[in-house]
This record gives sequence, structure tokens and C-alpha cells, in this order.
Amino acid sequence: MTRVLRFFRSYFRRADTLLLILCLAASVFGVVLISSASRSYETNRYVLVQIAAIALGLFLYLLFTLLDIDLLGDRWYLLVLFNLGLLAALKLWGVEGETGNRSWLRFGGIGIQPSELLKITFSILLARQMARLSQSRKGLSSVVSVLQIVVHFLLIFGLIVLISADMGSALVFLFILIAMCFAAGLHILWFLAAAAAAAAAAPILWNKLLSDYQRNRILATYYPDQVDPDGLGITWQARQSKIALASGGISGQGLGQGTRSQSDLLPFKHTDFIFSVAGEELGLIGCGIIVLLLTAIILRIIVIGMRSGNQRDLLLCAGLAGMLTFQVFENIGMCVGLTPVIGVTLPFFSYGGSSIVTSFAAAGIVSGVRFRKCNRDMSSRLE
Repeated sequence: MTRVLRFFRSYFRRADTLLLILCLAASVFGVVLISSASRSYETNRYVLVQIAAIALGLFLYLLFTLLDIDLLGDRWYLLVLFNLGLLAALKLWGVEGETGNRSWLRFGGIGIQPSELLKITFSILLARQMARLSQSRKGLSSVVSVLQIVVHFLLIFGLIVLISADMGSALVFLFILIAMCFAAGLHILWFLAAAAAAAAAAPILWNKLLSDYQRNRILATYYPDQVDPDGLGITWQARQSKIALASGGISGQGLGQGTRSQSDLLPFKHTDFIFSVAGEELGLIGCGIIVLLLTAIILRIIVIGMRSGNQRDLLLCAGLAGMLTFQVFENIGMCVGLTPVIGVTLPFFSYGGSSIVTSFAAAGIVSGVRFRKCNRDMSSRLE
């Protein structure tokens, strides 16, 4: 018993307890909102599944804190095989979710979204690749190095789009890449070149890559009256979300009392539009708490990365922070009508086992960065 207590004391001194507390606070708040949002469904299944996912996520947080992620990154070929295996399984046995994208693997009543798991493995692989290229003779900003990074990204991005048609999930990988390139100190000319290339390719992508439905999704955000004049079609979700947020005022209508949250007027209220539920029932105060919690989590990840003293760890933390930042910005943006509705979950708050497990695993990896930094500092003091 004494050894166990000694282990946990040592563990929590080196692990990032603050990050764990923030993640748990956000996820518990999320369960409260999911419980309220799913009340009209007359089932407690969503709450039970979310609690089970949080328990699994907490276990992964503790595990990844202890795991030396560099050892996993050095066995990159295993991660590549894992990624390809997940994508192959999605191609062969994937099923459509509620949004119509072929993005789920189902085993009985359990659903797994492979793109959520791929965010973690992609971040680990890209951090290793970019750290090695930075230390190479030619450096990270050489044409050869940039081409290698671009090919890596396009491979995973293209396969996700082709197999699942889930543009929302695919875009997360783009922002992981951007965050890592910025943290690695990639020359600014490459960012300018990428922006110019994106602008030049935009008309082609708009006409050739996007379907009519996807184009209308984007146009509906900025020209709702032209795309959907009666408001009963593609703009329905966004319109109801904005009405719910506006009706909440400062303090909200009360938990479990929201007009739209407690009816079927607000679609996907326990998943994509959980922020709108918070706005209607808890008002601006509830939304502010959500934003503060998520901002604190992201900033804590960045701080740990900057203090890591290791480039690979810094890049990994930057990528995971970029992942969470994009999802927060896109989810809240679509709820308030600033960004297109593309089905991105709000980390730690939206219902979804794959999402909550991935978020906790990402936080655990960051905690592991601090854990190893403390071990290195202790070893240097002993020497």
C-alpha cells in the first residue's frame, strides 16, 4: 500500500495536474449539458455513454502521461500501418453517420470514428518528421523538406476526403500542419506561397472538388436568404442555433428549460450544437465559462510545449493545440453563424465517445511531455 501511495505522489508531482483538472471540469460540464439536451429523447443512454468515454479517456490520460511518446514516434512504421489499417477498414466496413458521411466503424452498439484517432497518430508522426528535417543538413525550409511534409499531409487528407467525404474532419489535419509549421519556424515565404497557391486553386477546388451540397453549405452561411429563402432547408440548423443563443440572454432560460433545447427544433443539440444549448439555458455566462475552460486548456498545452526543452515535444504540443483550437473556433463559429456547418464537435463538451477519448488522449500526451521534462530535470540535478 505504501508503494502505491508513493507511486501516485510521485506521479502527480510530475504529471500536469492542472491540465487534468481543466479537462475534467470541461467534460463534467459537458455531461450536464448533454443530460439536459437529451432529456427530450427520453433516454439516459447518451449520458451513460459519455461518462463511460470520460472514464476511458481518464485512463488514457494517465497511461499516455507515463508512456514515452518518442519511443512510439521512433517506431513510425507501426503508426503508418495503423493509419492505413484504419482507413482500409473504413473503406471496407465504414457506415454513414447522422450527417451522411462515411466516417464510422460500428461494432454492435459501439461506434468508432477513425479520423479522431488519426489526429493523434498524425500529430506524432508529423512532429517526428519535422524535428528530423529541422536537424538535417538542408533544414526544414528547403524545397525537399517542404515537399516531404506536403506529401505526408496530402496523403492523409486526401484519403479521408476520398473515403469518408468528411471535409470537416479533414480540415482539422490542415490546422495541425499549420500550427506545427509555425512552431517549427518554417520560413514565412512558404506561408505566403501556400496562401497564394490556395487562392489560385480555390476556383478549381470550388467547382471540381466540392459537391453541390458542400458549396451550398458554405454559401448558406453568408447568403442564407438566397440559398434558402424560407429557412426550412439547409439553413435550418444555423437559424435555430442563433435563435437559441439569442433567447438565452445573459443568464439563460434555466437548465432543462430551453425552448429549443428541450424540443426537436434544434438539430444535433447534444453533439454539434451543444454550445447553443449552453447559450439558451445558461446564457452568456454559461458560454463564457465554456470559452474560458477551453482557452485555458489550449494555453496550458502551449505553455507545456514551450517549456519542454525538446523540439519534437514542442511540435507535438503545437499540433495538438492547433487541433483543439480549430475545433473550438469552427464549432462555436457555426453555432453563432460565422462559419459553415460542417459537423465538427466541441472538444470535451459534445457528445461522442471517439471525440472525448481523443481529447483526453491528446491531453495525456501533453502531460507526458511535462512528465519527461521533470524526469530529465531530476536526473540532471542528481548528476
